[in-house]
Amino acid sequence: MISFLISMVALVLGYRFYGRFVERKFGPDNRVTPAVSKSDGVDFIVMPGWKVFMIQFLNIAGTGPIFGAIMGAQFGPVSYLWIVLGCIFAGAVHDYMAGMLSMRHDGEGLPELAGRYLGRWPRLLVLAFTVFLLLMVGTVFVYSPAQILSDMGGSKMMWVGVIFVYYIIATMLPIDKIIGKIYPLFAFSLLFMAAALMAVMFINWPAIPEVWDHLYNMGAETAPDTWTDQIFPCLFITIACGAISGFHATQTPLMARCTKDEHMGRPMFYGAMITEGIVALIWASVASWFFYNSPETGYSMIPEAQAGFRTSAADVVTLVCNNWLGTFGAVLAILGVVAAPITSGDTAFRSARLIVAEGLTLDQRPIHKRLLIGVPLFLASIAILVWQIENADGFKVVWQYFGWANQTLAAIMLWTATVYMVRQRKCFWITLIPALFMTAVCTTFFFVSKLMLFLPGSIGYPLGMVCLLVALVWFALWYRRQAGAEHTA
Repeated sequence: MISFLISMVALVLGYRFYGRFVERKFGPDNRVTPAVSKSDGVDFIVMPGWKVFMIQFLNIAGTGPIFGAIMGAQFGPVSYLWIVLGCIFAGAVHDYMAGMLSMRHDGEGLPELAGRYLGRWPRLLVLAFTVFLLLMVGTVFVYSPAQILSDMGGSKMMWVGVIFVYYIIATMLPIDKIIGKIYPLFAFSLLFMAAALMAVMFINWPAIPEVWDHLYNMGAETAPDTWTDQIFPCLFITIACGAISGFHATQTPLMARCTKDEHMGRPMFYGAMITEGIVALIWASVASWFFYNSPETGYSMIPEAQAGFRTSAADVVTLVCNNWLGTFGAVLAILGVVAAPITSGDTAFRSARLIVAEGLTLDQRPIHKRLLIGVPLFLASIAILVWQIENADGFKVVWQYFGWANQTLAAIMLWTATVYMVRQRKCFWITLIPALFMTAVCTTFFFVSKLMLFLPGSIGYPLGMVCLLVALVWFALWYRRQAGAEHTA
């Protein structure tokens, strides 16, 4: 628990000091934001700051900081280091830059921002990549809630249909009609669940592993027959939400279009990510208790737990909430594994609609033009969902590809922000260093993962480092040309 407390304090101090440092280096001002200048009553609407924060938090969170933290905790308390350092120096910076750059450029999404700073072909690549990622998010967040709801009554396909109907309605209506009304409530519920679990941890004070005693992959030691993932790069792919997530770059512009003042950026974007990191840290600690609390392992303390170390993240949520928080905890667990994924799914489709509309310069005020983009997106998602259901490992495969695509998108956003900071003659190191690190993570994972090339470590890891070196040399050469051009001018 000492590692947990130190990590919690570090996140709060990170917001207070490094968040203010990043804000000062970016330099928000009093210019008119797109929420005012482009107000359309559909997607560009000024909303109160507290509501923007709550919606932003739920948009970027969903079940990400819960499921990802639980799966990441199987590596052991080394996951704390990634949550804290990743959140403060990479994830929160990533989200802040995504939000502020969107406000600076009339509410543009990531593909348009990438095109503006990385070039025409990167724009087209990011556009396709982003829409594909959002389709996967919407699809995986249909299947898992439908599966859980079918256990309570009704068929799986019936619940799939119900969730899709909700997606269509929420995606097509103005953002303040459904999202603006129910999201703050769901966000409060997720925060309350995390706070309640933290209170129980303080009361019980479980003997969970400390970072300084277990700075290695505990999962490989606990279940060597099935747990073979390496801390690098797998931990950094597994824990995305709660540390850094490219999905956030697709969600943050939604709230950048509803923020009336640039000075709200630090609490809205950097602050929401730090809050998500706190939630992830709580769940990582709860999972550490579940997996590692005693010699017999923590799950032996819950009679209903049968699968032990291999217990799924959703089952860990349900078991822990039911046993720690009673009936009320059961309600919160259902909210966490059902409502939260659904809310992530509908904002994913909304983001996809707006990104495609930007790419096609198609006005989204008329409802028929929203349907013109929305219907093909939903049909594509249904096709992916059918394949997922027909294949036994479909959900797992889609989710793992999502994890890699998610972090790759984060690297792209950080590179976009780095180019912006260079051109503005500002401190670009705050984005360059995490951009290089995420580039190394994603390329190495591409080479060594079973889902990708699955090369031997002796080949895959050096290739990942070569990609890192290429990215660094590319940036150095570009920076030199940029400095030379400015000097000539």
